This record gives sequence, C-alpha cells and structure tokens, in this order.
Amino acid sequence: MCTRVLWNDNKVAVVVGRTMDWPESTEPLLAAFPRGTRRDGRGTQKEVTNPCAWTSRYGSVAVTLYGNVGTADGMNEAGLAAHLLYLRAADFGPLEPEKPAVHAGLWAQYVLDTARTVTEALERLDDVQVVMTAAHGRAATVHLALDDASGDSAIIEHVDGQLVVHHGRQFTVMTNDPTFDEQLALLEKQDFSKPSRDLPLPGNDNPVDRFQRAAYFQALLPEPADERAAIAGVLAIARNVSVPFGAPYGEFGIYNTEYRTVANLTNRRYFFELATAPSVIWIDFAKLDLGAGTPIRALDPYDATLAGDVTARLSTDAAPHIPVESP
Repeated sequence: MCTRVLWNDNKVAVVVGRTMDWPESTEPLLAAFPRGTRRDGRGTQKEVTNPCAWTSRYGSVAVTLYGNVGTADGMNEAGLAAHLLYLRAADFGPLEPEKPAVHAGLWAQYVLDTARTVTEALERLDDVQVVMTAAHGRAATVHLALDDASGDSAIIEHVDGQLVVHHGRQFTVMTNDPTFDEQLALLEKQDFSKPSRDLPLPGNDNPVDRFQRAAYFQALLPEPADERAAIAGVLAIARNVSVPFGAPYGEFGIYNTEYRTVANLTNRRYFFELATAPSVIWIDFAKLDLGAGTPIRALDPYDATLAGDVTARLSTDAAPHIPVESP
C-alpha cells in the first residue's frame, strides 16, 4: 500500500521518504544503474506488444521489485526521485498500438533514466503510454509520485482511463485509495489548526488515516540543524505511518511495512531501512561511479551484515538482469 512524504520547505535539504507496505516480501534489491543502460518497456513482461526502447541519460539508485520486474522507488544522479504506490482505482485505459509503451513496473525507472526534473519528467511521459502488468498474481494498479532537488512535486494517476496530474510543491503527501483529489478533499474537512497532545488524530492503518496523519506531522517538523536531523525527521513520520506486523488490512489480508526509504535530493544520498533490520543503510552518490560502461551493481538489503554507508558493498554478483528486446 505505502505512504510518501516530501519535506521541501526546510533550509538544509529537500528530503523525501516512503514506506513499502505489501502482503509478502517484494524481494527487493538495492541497485545502481549507470548511464547508458539499455532498456525497453517490455522488460520481463511479455504482454507489452509495442515497447518503448531507451538508453538511460542519468544513472540512478533504485529499489527493484521481485528482483528485476521493475522499480518501486529510486533517485537519479540529477536529484529526481520517483515512487510507485498502490492505487486500486488505477486504470491505464486501452492500449494504443501506435504509441510506445512502458509497463507499469518500469514507469518510475523510465522517468529516472530520462529526466532531470519533475517538469522534464512530465514532458518525457507524454511520449509513452503506461500499460498494466502483473507480478505474483497481483495487478500493478499504481500511481506515481515525483520530486526533485528544487522541491517540485507531482502526483500522476490514471483514473477511468484518463491521465490526472497534480503538479506543484504543495503536494507533499501521498498514500493510496481514494484518488488524490478525493484525499485532498477529505483532508480539508480536518481541523489541524491548533495542534496539541489532546487533538484527536486519525490512527488506523487505512490510506485515509495515514494520509491525514502524515500531513499533520509533516507540517509540524522543526527546522533541522543538519542532514542527520532532516533524514531523522522524515523517517520519524514514515515510521509513524508504517503498518505494524499483523495489522489487518482489507480484503488482501495483512500488509505490514517491509521497508522505508529516504532520499536526500539536495546532497544525493539514498537511505534504506528494512523493517526487520536494526540498521539504516545508505548509498552516497558522491562515492558511486555511474558512468556509461560501468556495470550494474546491487546488494540484497536482507543481508544482516549491512549497516551505515554501503556504497562499497554494491556488487555485480547481486545485479539484476535487464532483458532488452527492441521493438
């Protein structure tokens, strides 16, 4: 299910965090994809009949889904980040045979590979259509959040086959259903103007409660003294809206939080916290060679020996295979 929170009005750094909530492990890999990586919109999903083909202009660090099906979350070297979250209402509409296609699991990666900013990403997305795919028996009904080092933001949804874009710095929180415009309308009905310890705050694990709780605490974050405080502030909210182990979650059963990420879009560091691990790990772009011709590298975040800066632990041994079949 998941929650995304962007903090773009402090004086230290633009930082964004998200939770990954899912009924099973998404088998994530923390991967570094260099500039010059060739891809197509089919990837491992053969139902895409008219795939877009591209070569990455920007290197990125991403959390993959089920090894190599797609990208759930990530940031590129230009300071653009992308976050896929579940949206039951997602409907990408009928396939347009004449328009190059990207399956939904590669939607975020296409943006990371091709754009520097939110505005540029929206322009790039005009060139392709997103098509439905599935993994492990579940359809990829998703919406996409984008943010960049300037603090810009966009929420992109396909509802009833129509593209809906909310573009602006003010769009800092996203969860799941209902659609984003309905979430904003529900938030307007809440009076958080006088925050106090006695204020009744929505506290369940459903998307509406998480959206409102994240918006409330995001607005109250104190000015951070440094990057450490900024990362900690966003992680604190991500932990607050995480789904505890065993919490019931609708018709699919239990969706506990598998991991949390925070991206420092200003200083280009990407943090990852596995819900079952005692340590936060991170990758520092300043120490990472993403030049064309360098290999794809990755690590398994379930490795219990990982802690702190793991940039040097990225390895070709763990790298996902990227199938490319040009149209």
